Amino acid sequence: MATASLDNAARVSEPVPPPALQGAPAVESARPSVIGLTRPALKDKLLAIGVPEKEARMRVSQIWHWLYHRGIQDFDEMTNVGKVLRRGLAEAYTLDRPEVTAEQISVDGTRKWLLRMPKTGPHDRGAEIECVYIPDDDRGTLCVSSQVGCTLTCSFCHTGTQRLVRNLTSAEIAAQLVVARDRLGDFPTLGDRESAVLPDGGRLVTNIVFMGMGEPLYNLDNVAAAIDVMSDGEGLTLSRRRITVSTSGVVPEMSALGERTNTMLAISLHAVRDDLRNELVPLNKRYPIADLLQACRDYPGLSNARRITFEYVMLKGVNDSDADARELVRLLRGIPAKINLIPFNPWPGTKYECSSWERIERFSEIVFRAGYASPVRTPRGRDILAACGQLKSETEKLSARARLMLEEGRAGA
Repeated sequence: MATASLDNAARVSEPVPPPALQGAPAVESARPSVIGLTRPALKDKLLAIGVPEKEARMRVSQIWHWLYHRGIQDFDEMTNVGKVLRRGLAEAYTLDRPEVTAEQISVDGTRKWLLRMPKTGPHDRGAEIECVYIPDDDRGTLCVSSQVGCTLTCSFCHTGTQRLVRNLTSAEIAAQLVVARDRLGDFPTLGDRESAVLPDGGRLVTNIVFMGMGEPLYNLDNVAAAIDVMSDGEGLTLSRRRITVSTSGVVPEMSALGERTNTMLAISLHAVRDDLRNELVPLNKRYPIADLLQACRDYPGLSNARRITFEYVMLKGVNDSDADARELVRLLRGIPAKINLIPFNPWPGTKYECSSWERIERFSEIVFRAGYASPVRTPRGRDILAACGQLKSETEKLSARARLMLEEGRAGA
């Protein structure tokens, strides 16, 4: 991804092919990978190679441990699985991860990976998405993508300038966490490959946020299935309370998200008036602020212990006045909430500017005095375009309709 801001970074790695040990195959295999699969899908793969039904149930738990707790790279590492089954698995499937085609490291330690997914058909060149790891003193947050591109066209968001290509599968979403743990040495089998550890010696990736490319609630089935994989206590072991799904306000799916995933919820709000939010977040024309906030009040499990996070990007002269702050407080009255104020992260071609720090602090003070936590999110990874609203894969893709026509032999029809 070309950008002048990279020239100012004190430490940005050149895009390099990842070591083979880290799961990026040099030659794409015709065999499907089992990385990222849910338990039912993994069982189906075992049945497909002739494993009896009763044995398959037991084998799923064994294999699950090796895939997601140990992070193995070769079927032969599964020492408590018989040689015949290991051979059968290796003949039919792989343990390939999405390919890391580029890695960039910010001056603040943030890492951004450009991941290429396996091809889904003869006319698919391999969808590319971005995934970001953000280290802090007491946690490590992985920002994952749920779609290739985005359909929402939010005017302040770089990702919104890339058209939607397709939804990611649940396996492709969950595999982003597997890739991150590979790259960070965050599996027990790789623990000596990276010197950085959290103060308590725990795993480096402790939190997941669905704040990467795409609108998660327009891909809810796959997002929910991926969360099942990520939060399984015998594998990747992320607590659902450490998984946050952010939406721009797909009101009809919000209740289903809470019921199916029991995760934390974040709302990309960014404006307190419908006319302005219609510009910043065009989805607001379909689901205006009043409807969105009612869906928040009805969100399953909402309580002071499970507050909704409202994200509010600070745009100079657009949404950052004292009056905006007071109206925000009024709108959220009665909703257990915290408000994340996000300094706008510029990207090439944007028409917006970030509010001054004095203005952000004044806005935060008004919100705080009204009784809401109002942390100002520290910009991370700006120098590598890895900050909030900056993710965008530059790879051109065929439209879904054009690809379908080609696969059905109807090109030019």
